[in-house]
Amino acid sequence: MRHRKDHRKLNRATDQRLALLRSLVSSLFRHNRIKTTVQKAKEAARMAEQLITLAKRGDLAARRRVLRHISDSDLVGYLFEEIAPRYQERDGGYTRVIRAGRRRGDAAQMAILELAE
Repeated sequence: MRHRKDHRKLNRATDQRLALLRSLVSSLFRHNRIKTTVQKAKEAARMAEQLITLAKRGDLAARRRVLRHISDSDLVGYLFEEIAPRYQERDGGYTRVIRAGRRRGDAAQMAILELAE
């Protein structure tokens, strides 16, 4: 049974997994589109959705909570000033995961994670 299993472990220790997800989400906000494995894309999409929802609030407490996950203050400013207003009328579904075939070396299922328009 999978009751109360909240997230994927991605075969990493907690600190490594969080560092990986923070890096993926930062890259997503910086480039609006990233290519990674399907499982990593799904987990990064969860974190990105939460951060965009916080950024839509726009207050100081929300900015500080986002800064816990993204250490680049310029990127946080971009999130609050450019990305969050784009989704002001939307109640979720800010990201999109598109499957992109298999990776050549190990045949891992790849995906493109992008911000929805």
